[in-house]
Amino acid sequence: MNSLVAYDDSDSETDTGKSEDALSSEAILENPAVSAVGSKGGFNTISESQIQSTNYMADSKRNVSHRDPFLYHIEANKKSLAVVHPKKVYPAALQMATCSLEQSWSPLQKTQALPENESYPQKKRACEDSGATLQGLRPYIPKRLRKEKNPEAENGGEGTSNSAKPDVAGDGMSIKISRYIMPYIGSKYEATAIPTNLVFHMSEHRGPINVVQWCPVQKWSHMLLSASMDNTVKVWDAVDRGCCLKTYSCHSSAVRDARWSPSGSGILSGGFDSMLHLTDVETGAQVFSGRSEFRIGTLKFHPADPNVVICGGFSPEVRAWDIRICKAIKAYKAAVQQTLDIMFLPEGKEFLTSTDAVSQDSADRTIIAWDFQTGAKISNQIFHERYTCPCLTPHPKDSIFVAQTNGNYMALFSSLRPYRINKKKRYEGHKVEGFAVRCEFSPDGTLLVTGSSEGKVFFYSYRTARIARTLSAHRSACVDTTFHPILPSLLATCGWDGEIKIWQ
Repeated sequence: MNSLVAYDDSDSETDTGKSEDALSSEAILENPAVSAVGSKGGFNTISESQIQSTNYMADSKRNVSHRDPFLYHIEANKKSLAVVHPKKVYPAALQMATCSLEQSWSPLQKTQALPENESYPQKKRACEDSGATLQGLRPYIPKRLRKEKNPEAENGGEGTSNSAKPDVAGDGMSIKISRYIMPYIGSKYEATAIPTNLVFHMSEHRGPINVVQWCPVQKWSHMLLSASMDNTVKVWDAVDRGCCLKTYSCHSSAVRDARWSPSGSGILSGGFDSMLHLTDVETGAQVFSGRSEFRIGTLKFHPADPNVVICGGFSPEVRAWDIRICKAIKAYKAAVQQTLDIMFLPEGKEFLTSTDAVSQDSADRTIIAWDFQTGAKISNQIFHERYTCPCLTPHPKDSIFVAQTNGNYMALFSSLRPYRINKKKRYEGHKVEGFAVRCEFSPDGTLLVTGSSEGKVFFYSYRTARIARTLSAHRSACVDTTFHPILPSLLATCGWDGEIKIWQ
């Protein structure tokens, strides 16, 4: 049967062999429901009722290259209708059917249609055309591209899945910006509401967790840092997926404290192996390593100089290190056995230390204020009660700070000299019982949150010092709680049970 359409690359219209279009016409006659293969490997179906309503349309006289699958599909349909009854030709009906098919094209496909007397260029469709599909057709997307566009598809789309395999130090980790955090970057923090709903429950640590901290860089603040007694430091995606991103095993003993570097590219950690490490987040390489003469229990970056870190622990000394020269540059000595926590005051010219001195004549050594440059004691008459203070935390707006005490209450102090205690306001009702329970203010300063030895989280009103709400969070002692820096009312908690929970 002769071809009804003259193609540009055909030798003549009277070829005796069956051309590709003739074969397609016969295939359509045998199965009218299947017309032709689409540009992406799919099929376009035409029902029998649609064929009958066309009234056996005739072929148009357009010269179209058969190498474009979509236009070839239209010509094959028109040929098949004309072949059924070649003597019955209805140009008007044919024109109406052609227009209806062209109206179903996407805007990208319409730009590829050529005028009647122009041949279609002989080239493959560009990769960007993958989005141009017929109505009802679903284009094929390679598996590699599906993974890149939707990485959560590997977890079945469930955000709370912990099945993602964590990376180990040395494998490398690419840091991406969370889609949930993007709208909040650079915006003003909203009022903090008390979180009540559990979002993620992460339990990949094999030992008690001592500290959790959100990344201070806003665009990477979906990452949560944790340090555990199982000798590891982990970084979690605690906003999008609730899974471990990377595990760092640079310590040979329990990791007592860990902190993000101000740039968010490094992690400072110290532990009972007396080692101080600064680890690159992406590569897992050690940027700085130093060995102290004591087991490290607490550490902080200097707020004005990110190259200086200060650490304390099971020693009467507190030492400042310069990571550029890998040496201790200053020592601050006190008649104590252990430093529990360190807190820098604004501008970093002064800092406070809390100690374990609880004897009858130790009122002058529980909280000490130091001059950072000279190493001299500024004040040692700050707290006069016989309780240790495992945590010191500043208010984000006011010139005050709070000290967590083992007397089952939190005391309020001025962060200006002479650092007087506020005897009229005390946050009490939770239990500490010897655990290093940390406390923190919300970013807007309206709430004070703390864990407890019972596994509960207590929310206090900063102004009234009353308990606003309690939350049963962990099976054993809840030792650290921290609000997200920019996402309102998002709270991370960790406990002695080795679990991390995200609440909102």
